[in-house]
Amino acid sequence: MGAPCEASRGRGGDRGTPPRDSARTPTVFPHANTRLNQRMMGVLGARRCVELLLGLYFLSHIPITLFMDLQVVLPRELYPAEFRNLLKWYSKEFKDPLLQDPPVWFKSFLFCELVFQLPFFPFATYAFFKGSCKWIRIPAILYSVHTMTTLIPILSTLLFEDFSKASGFKGQRPETLHERLTLVCVYAPYILIPFILLLFMLRSPFYKHEEKRKKK
Repeated sequence: MGAPCEASRGRGGDRGTPPRDSARTPTVFPHANTRLNQRMMGVLGARRCVELLLGLYFLSHIPITLFMDLQVVLPRELYPAEFRNLLKWYSKEFKDPLLQDPPVWFKSFLFCELVFQLPFFPFATYAFFKGSCKWIRIPAILYSVHTMTTLIPILSTLLFEDFSKASGFKGQRPETLHERLTLVCVYAPYILIPFILLLFMLRSPFYKHEEKRKKK
C-alpha cells in the first residue's frame, strides 16, 4: 500500500509544479516596455526643448519690439535718449536702411507688429514655458504664417535692392555682399523660428491631438 500512495503523491506533486516550458518563458516584455518608456521620454524631452526655445524667443521679442522696432511708428518722444541712441547705433553699425529711413510698406509691418503680434507675445511666452498648452496651437500657426510672410519682402530688399538707385533710402546702406549677408543674419531668426513653430504645431502629435469633449 505504501508504494501506490507514494506514486499517487508523486503524481499529485507533478500536477502542482509548473511545466518546464512555462518556466523557460523569456523575459522579453520588460525589456520592450523599458525601450518604449525610454522612447517616450526622449520624445517628451525633445518636445520640451522646443517649447523652451519658443518661450525664450517670444520673451526676448517683447523688449526688442517695445524699445527698438516701435520707435519707427510711435512718437519718438516716448523713448528716453538711451533707446533712441541705441537704435541710431544699430542702424549705422549694421547699415540697416529699413530702420534709418523706413519705407511705408515697412512701417505697415511694424504697425501690425504693434497691434497683432505684441499682445500675443506674453501669452505665447507663458504657454511655451508652462508647456502642454494646446490652446496656443491656432494662434501660433497664425502668428508664424504672418511673420514669415512679412519677412519675405524684408529679406528680398536687403539682398537684391539696388540702394544706390533707390530714392527712398537715405543714409548708410549695405554696399557689399558681406554687409547684406550680415543684415540677413540679423533678420533671419524672425523667419527661422516661426518656421520651426509652424512645423512644431502642425507635426507634433501632442498639439495635433484634439481633446474629446466630455459628455455631460
